[in-house]
Amino acid sequence: MSEALDIIFDDASSLMKKAIQHLETELSRIRAGKANVAILDGVFVEYYGASTALSGVANVTTPDARTISIQPWEKNMLGPIEKAIIASNIGLNPQNDGNIIRLFLPPLTEERRKELVKRVNGEGEQAKVSVRSIRRDAIEAVKKLQKDGLSEDAAKDAEAYIQGFTDKNIALVDQHCKDKEKEIMTV
Repeated sequence: MSEALDIIFDDASSLMKKAIQHLETELSRIRAGKANVAILDGVFVEYYGASTALSGVANVTTPDARTISIQPWEKNMLGPIEKAIIASNIGLNPQNDGNIIRLFLPPLTEERRKELVKRVNGEGEQAKVSVRSIRRDAIEAVKKLQKDGLSEDAAKDAEAYIQGFTDKNIALVDQHCKDKEKEIMTV
């Protein structure tokens, strides 16, 4: 029976880690006043009939804290890249000079910072819901084992263990959100 419990623990733990990694990825896409190429991770460009990530058709850099520079490997990709950035709805207007596309990040207003913090908290809440859902599934699996002959004490210990690493992951979500909020609100 302990092998079955170990499998439940390992599955729940790895799924919770994935939920935390997803949160980290989503938080990196929310801009916090300074230029970050991760903002463009969700932008895909039509490249010879295939939808390709922006980083697959151009060199994306941050020459300074307020600018993202996109230099396509083929000059004929300037138009499609510009259209893809506008369509991605990231809130930035591309400036095309015929060789390079530049994205200028305006300074964040107080109102925009508060909107971004709300978005961060929304992402955090989604991560918490995922972690709690994983906990629920793991506890249901333990209860199923209990019906199949696992002792009541072992089931209670397993549930307490699952709740323990759930609490750790919820605290980690809160910490990530608090750090991102601090980063956004720093002027």
